[in-house]
Amino acid sequence: MAALNHSYVSKLLWMLEAALFDAISGLARLFPIDSVSNFGGSLFRLLGPLTRANRVAARNLRIVFPQADEAEINRLLRAQWIELGRSLTEFLVLDRVVADRGRLQVEGADRLAAIAAGAGPVVFISGHFSCFELMPAAIIQAGIPCQITYRAMNNPYVDASVRKNRFRYGVRLFAPKGLEGARELMRGLQRGESVALMNDQKFNGGVAAPLFGHMAHTAPGPATFALRFGIPIQPMSVQRTGPGARFKLTVHDQIHLQDTGDREADIEAGVRQINAFIEDRVRARPTEWFWVHRRWPNEEYRKD
Repeated sequence: MAALNHSYVSKLLWMLEAALFDAISGLARLFPIDSVSNFGGSLFRLLGPLTRANRVAARNLRIVFPQADEAEINRLLRAQWIELGRSLTEFLVLDRVVADRGRLQVEGADRLAAIAAGAGPVVFISGHFSCFELMPAAIIQAGIPCQITYRAMNNPYVDASVRKNRFRYGVRLFAPKGLEGARELMRGLQRGESVALMNDQKFNGGVAAPLFGHMAHTAPGPATFALRFGIPIQPMSVQRTGPGARFKLTVHDQIHLQDTGDREADIEAGVRQINAFIEDRVRARPTEWFWVHRRWPNEEYRKD
């Protein structure tokens, strides 16, 4: 009986949380896009430093910029909270951002067009840069059948609302992270579909490869898929151009992995190339990365 009551209470709390999410989403959609973006930036600028994630972000900044003084670290810390707040609230109105052609410039659109016309499939990779949900939206708008990986929300009712929001800007093919998701990606590639993965977060049991001079466990999936199917890795990134919710999405030069027959070494080489791409993008736009994630081994966060 106690277990039953606990399950009922958990479900009720999930439903209340989802109702709050839907209410906030509905409220956001009553306002202009830039107002929503500006509010999110202002809110997180105030609340972000009060959270435990602030310490994680500060430690990550010190790992990546070891020569930066405290004033510079604090400047970057404040700026990344503003950017994170903007990006999270922009997600609530992202279909409107995508529909407004003047808000998104695509550099390398011809590469997406070529993939859609038969130069694919490819393995799209990127990181959590700025309003990163614009990247799957651009892939789908280009007419590319693509399985998009995602991490399901712990609350299934909120997860359903998030998926519904993604439907608004065209994303339909989802592959959840984990073993079943990997199988769905494989099936998609076998059907000639592309796949898209974020490759900048910690992956326990993954390939240990340098990232900003520190070893970081990284998912081998993109390199594994590219080598198995003999297809290129297609990096993408997005950056804020401002003012407000205006962006440039870049489709970068493809990465072609060398297949030497030593699969383990070839995958590691691919992971290193992907990490190098992430490094370049973070250095170019340091306030627009997702700094609040524990990207490196736990011992790195016991040093402060």
